[in-house]
Amino acid sequence: MRVLAAPIAFNEEKKIISVFRRFEGVTGVDQAMLMDDGSTDGTPKAVEAMGYKVLSHPASRGVGAAIRTLLGYARENGFDVVVILAGNDKDRPAEIPRLLEPILKDGYDLVQGSRYLKGGDFGNMPLYRQMCTRFVHPGLFSFFARKRITDSTNGFRAIRVSVLDDPRIDLGQPWLDHYELEPYLFYKMIRLGYRVREVPVTKIYPPKALGYTKMAPITGWWSILRPLFLLGFGIKK
Repeated sequence: MRVLAAPIAFNEEKKIISVFRRFEGVTGVDQAMLMDDGSTDGTPKAVEAMGYKVLSHPASRGVGAAIRTLLGYARENGFDVVVILAGNDKDRPAEIPRLLEPILKDGYDLVQGSRYLKGGDFGNMPLYRQMCTRFVHPGLFSFFARKRITDSTNGFRAIRVSVLDDPRIDLGQPWLDHYELEPYLFYKMIRLGYRVREVPVTKIYPPKALGYTKMAPITGWWSILRPLFLLGFGIKK
């Protein structure tokens, strides 16, 4: 199988070089590239200078739209598996083989990284963020998806590209342009009977001086919560 790995980034000039340096020595990846969501700083140029391909939106459209573009690129260019990472240096490319093994050896369709499984790590994360990512969202997600999930907001995952051929998974819906797409895809694959599992990974947030996160505390969290209610109550498909 051909594997594509891509961080998703928007204005991460201070951290993106570190992200791609972490790919040195990583096995199992046929191509690593950047999916840039319309950065207005030097993020794309920094990655190109390191010799990596960059796929860019002309303007920022949201992380969901960026993932949609990335998956479309993978499909059009003959990749079988896509590994998605954060572009702000939270994830560890050296752990990509953990995500790939269940797909390549055991036939899984989506493998989700979990910082909360034994062997995972979340560093010095603030308590309020631990509560939200360890209990609130996973609790609601598990209830609606009818499957116990420990880390439903972790964006470090591997996906089999062939699932995009399923017409019941509609990533083209405009309401999925931002954070909604990730829980939507995760939820749909579980409810449709695809083989899904979690594996332990590391997710260490960068220092605040470099930019801790771009997710707004209220609107961002509602963006990742609302797909659970819209799908769980049958309002959206």
